[in-house]
Amino acid sequence: MRMRHTLAAVAAAGTIAVSAAGPAQATEYTSALKLKGVQYDAPGSDSNRCSGGNTKDEYLTIKNYSRTATVDLKGYVVKDATGNKFTFTASHKLEPGDYVKLRGGKGTNSDAGNVAYRQNCNFIWNNDKDTIYLLKPTGAKADVHSYTKRTNDTDGNGYINYHG
Repeated sequence: MRMRHTLAAVAAAGTIAVSAAGPAQATEYTSALKLKGVQYDAPGSDSNRCSGGNTKDEYLTIKNYSRTATVDLKGYVVKDATGNKFTFTASHKLEPGDYVKLRGGKGTNSDAGNVAYRQNCNFIWNNDKDTIYLLKPTGAKADVHSYTKRTNDTDGNGYINYHG
């Protein structure tokens, strides 16, 4: 009898230890819009020249994961850990399952082409680590993800997938 209690206590302690050692989970927010992924390190040597630079190759993909609701991005804010930010000032509607790639650089926004440009040739995401915030027009968090190149980009291609 005493042996069973000891084994049960050891088993319970082992369960607690395993639970505590498990990976930390990202906070899930109640938003249809989520960060699908980020190309935080544009391929090639970084050049923020508006003509011939590669800031357009750095992008954030935002997806509407709702099955029924269309979401207008107008008023949504994307920002990094240091406060660099972009606000969607024009209407850009995402149907259920639709996405938009928010690119650096200058270009023409297109609902049909699923692209919006920051109209700024500076890079927003750090190549080593950063935190990406997607904020609702109210200021509430829609989605947040942090990354480090070493931990999250195992294949070293400069792209991290968050919500598939």
